Amino acid sequence: MNLSDFDFTLPEELIATRPASPRSSARLLVAQGDEISDGVVRDLPDWLRPGDRLVLNDTRVIPARLFGWRERDGAQGRTRAQIDLTLLEPRADGCWAALVKPLKKLREGETVVFSDALSAELIAREDGQGLFRFNLAGEDFDAALEQAGAMPLPPYIAAKRPADARDKSDYQTVWAERSGAVAAPTASLHFDAPLLEALAAKGVQFTHVTLHVGAGTFLPVKVDDVTTHKMHGEWGEVTPQAAAEIAATKANGGRVIPVGTTALRLIETAARDTGAIAPWTGVTDIFIYPGFAFRVTDALMTNFHLPKSTLMMLVSALMGQERVRRIYAHAIAERYRFFSYGDASLLMP
Repeated sequence: MNLSDFDFTLPEELIATRPASPRSSARLLVAQGDEISDGVVRDLPDWLRPGDRLVLNDTRVIPARLFGWRERDGAQGRTRAQIDLTLLEPRADGCWAALVKPLKKLREGETVVFSDALSAELIAREDGQGLFRFNLAGEDFDAALEQAGAMPLPPYIAAKRPADARDKSDYQTVWAERSGAVAAPTASLHFDAPLLEALAAKGVQFTHVTLHVGAGTFLPVKVDDVTTHKMHGEWGEVTPQAAAEIAATKANGGRVIPVGTTALRLIETAARDTGAIAPWTGVTDIFIYPGFAFRVTDALMTNFHLPKSTLMMLVSALMGQERVRRIYAHAIAERYRFFSYGDASLLMP
């Protein structure tokens, strides 16, 4: 199974840099078996049945992009350098791992100032990343980060424009609750209150799980034999209540439909040991590619993904590689908008 098997050519102008407004006005491609239909996200209730269950990732994206400066006394006097951080994950000791630009301009023990309230000291370097200790913790840290930080937009959007105030709401789901993600579960960005009310009125049920999406979701696959690729780890939790709700839906003949690949990866992780959904907490690095045996997922709502990405491999595992090629060719021909702020698909194998 070669990396080139998951490649396609995408016109640059189809990469969305802003979401649809209102959220549920985004377009929806529905692939049911071999049939492809074109619709709008607000019509999702028409495609679902009473007793179906949507699995929603309730992670909350933190404003993980920080722009600061460090000052240093030297032979040329006091100098200042701009330092940009993208927070990746907190460590058990309270420090944060972060990507740093430029790392070479920062020495261990130096402090980066982000605002009057927030600063951080570089403690160590690890694998091209920096390990930082902030001057604040807990709710004080959260409040200062909210003021100083910007949303960590995906690289393909950040290359076109900087993050701004709109992104703090646009790049967050309406049900976001548990802080910890540095990337959004983007299929969930299409939901708004009217759509949720319409789905509930149809008899569709909802279950919340948590997977803190990491920056590794944007890392390219660098091996030609995709089966040798190593996935990044992400923390997640399926509570006993969530597992019971999903199990009850399966037992009653309803469909379990994760909204987004993050929710799908989590519930399939939680079913690996026993073959059925079970409560689970931990770090998952599950890699789903063609040949994978799905144990919980009956369908998937997801956005359109990058060529040669692990997410293209995931949807190919669910729908079949040839069918996914046809779906993506249709999406490109019909001018669907791609990637994090783009349109959605409902994939029902």
